[in-house]
This record gives sequence, structure tokens and C-alpha cells, in this order.
Amino acid sequence: MIQFDFATAQRLVFGAGTLQQSGKIAAEFGRRVFVVIGANMERVEPLLCLLQKAGCKTSTFSVEGEPTIAQVQSGLKQARKFNSDVVVGFGGGSAIDAGKAIAALMTNEGEVLDYLEVIGQGKKISQVPLPFIAIPTTAGTGAEVTRNAVLSSPEHGIKVSLRSLLMLPRVALVDPELTYNLPRALTASTGLDALTQLIESYISPQANLLTDMFCREGLMRASRSLRRVVDHGHDRDAREDMALASLYGGLALANAKLGAVHGLAAPIGGMFTAPHGAVCARLLPCVVQANVRALKEKGGSSEPLRRYDEIAQMLTGYANASAPDSVVWLGGLCREFNIPPLSEYGLHTSSFDDIATKAARSSSMQGNPVKLNASQLREVLEKAV
Repeated sequence: MIQFDFATAQRLVFGAGTLQQSGKIAAEFGRRVFVVIGANMERVEPLLCLLQKAGCKTSTFSVEGEPTIAQVQSGLKQARKFNSDVVVGFGGGSAIDAGKAIAALMTNEGEVLDYLEVIGQGKKISQVPLPFIAIPTTAGTGAEVTRNAVLSSPEHGIKVSLRSLLMLPRVALVDPELTYNLPRALTASTGLDALTQLIESYISPQANLLTDMFCREGLMRASRSLRRVVDHGHDRDAREDMALASLYGGLALANAKLGAVHGLAAPIGGMFTAPHGAVCARLLPCVVQANVRALKEKGGSSEPLRRYDEIAQMLTGYANASAPDSVVWLGGLCREFNIPPLSEYGLHTSSFDDIATKAARSSSMQGNPVKLNASQLREVLEKAV
């Protein structure tokens, strides 16, 4: 019997030029709009103008790099002082996750740490957050339709999540035009992050009919357009494909689980100053290879191995491709996109045991199709550095 549970943002608005609807949409929730952005203030000016034309007052808060607990606490203080009615996250996954966290804590008493997994008390978000609108300006994380906010704790050397179904955005507005001017390197790393999420969600034990549908469609679009969009950033069709691939990846991961790539990326991102997308990109072919080998060592045929073969066929376009072909395809893509080895971010063998221990405790690792032991995780890291 088929059973599944699927949850997503209350409303999805997709298409080139849909940013023009943002002022009207925000005004439906209130007139005092707290806008969380990345480091580039210039990029948000069109949104601020649209909000002001709709009769809204705005206050902006900038998140540089991946959001930390301290940054969210600072943003929360500013949002409360502004007496915000609605929160908008405008930017990459960092701005959107920070916005989600601030919206949730505006209506739930206590400190950020009270609600965090692993390093905090893990209290549940019990009160409905302020209305939150997610507007991504990259095509990678799918954070506009996920139920968690990933925050970094430099003190603990780890990234952890604030998580609740109540944190799903009221509106996810995805306008591919916002990605047209992204630099080549950022387009590549975020695109590979989207590809990683589609692959990990597809081979997750928690995958279901709906997540499978989104993963297959997303993989098809990413496989045909990722190279194109990296080399031809103003290709409208390729940008649209990657915006959809990212959205589909977010829809899938929020309702299935991720795997060892993200399980390892969390402690790496917490311990080193390393961009999440680039870390996932470098780890992806190494983890796929380790998973396929571990699954084969268990003996017999398996559904995850069949799915890895199917992924290889979607990526390469060859009907007879098998799992090892996807490792070659992904490795070639990383070389073509100049994805740096993790050693460039300071990783070295002395950190491997600590990373593996922290990764084993992450929620993402629980979604891997096969349990990788410490030795296997070290081998992945050795290949990635």
C-alpha cells in the first residue's frame, strides 16, 4: 500500500518577472516588512522599491556568509525593535535560513539555543512564526521550501538546524531573472548543491512517490542545463531549468532526507570557512562511489543500487549507464567547474576523525542508503582533500 506525508510552502510563485508581485504579496500580511539579505545591498534595491510602492515600511538586516547563532540573535533584536509584521528572506540559502529563524523566534520565547538540535535544548517551535516570504537569488539550496534553518556555531565547530513544520514559508517566490548575473563560480557551486540534493533525496530510504517525481524532473533539467548555465549565464532557458531543479530539490529534501554528503558538509562548514555548495560539490562523487561500493559489499541487488543506475542514465543520457558512470560524470563536472579540493579551505588529516564523529550524529547521515563506518568516511575525506 502506498503511504506518504508531504508538506511544503503554503504558496509557490514561479516564473521570470514574478519579483514584481512581491510588494502586493507582502502587503497582504502586514505593512512593516523586515528584509533579511546577503552582503550585497545593491541587489535588494528593486525589492525595497516594490515594497515601498505597495505601502510597506522596510528594515533590512544583512547576513554575511553562512548565518551564525549570534547573527540571528542580532537580527531578532532588530526585528523586534522594528515591530515587524512580516519577514522576507532575499538572497541565497543563508539569508533565507536566517529569515526563517528570525520569523520563528519572533513569536516563540527564549533564545536561539533553546530550539537548536544537537548543541541546544531542542525545544519545539510551538507558536506559528511571523509570516515569512522566501525569495531566492541563487539556484542551489531550495531553502525557499524547506522546514529548517541551518545555523553555524563557531564555538562548537558545527552547523545545526532549527526545525519545525511551522517554519515552512507562507510564500516561496522564485524568479529565475534574479540569478542571471551570478558569477560563474557561484553558479557552478550552487548548481552542484542542487544536483547533490536531488541525488541524495532520490536514494534516501524516506523517498516517496512525490519526492521521486520532483527528483527525476529536477535531475533531467540539471543534467541538460548545468553546464550550459555555468558557461552562458544569460541563457534564459538554462537559468529557468536550474531554478526549477533547485526548487524541486528543496521540495524533495524537505519530505525525504539527505545523506552522507550533507552529513559531512555540516561539520566541515562549522569547522572551516568553506562555502557549502563547493564543499558538497567536492564530496559528491566521492560519496556516491563509497555508497555504491558499500551497497555492493552487502551483496545482492538493492533498490538504492537500482536508483544509482537510474541516476547515471539520467546524468549521462545513456540508457545502459550504471552507477560507476555517474561517479565519472560527476568527477568530470567538478574538474570542468574548477571545484577546489577541500584542502584549500584548511582541511587536513588531523581533522578527519573529528569530522567523521560529528557527521555520524547529524540528521542528514541518517538518510544515507547505507551506513558508512569511520574508515569509509575517512576514505571519502581523503579523496576530497
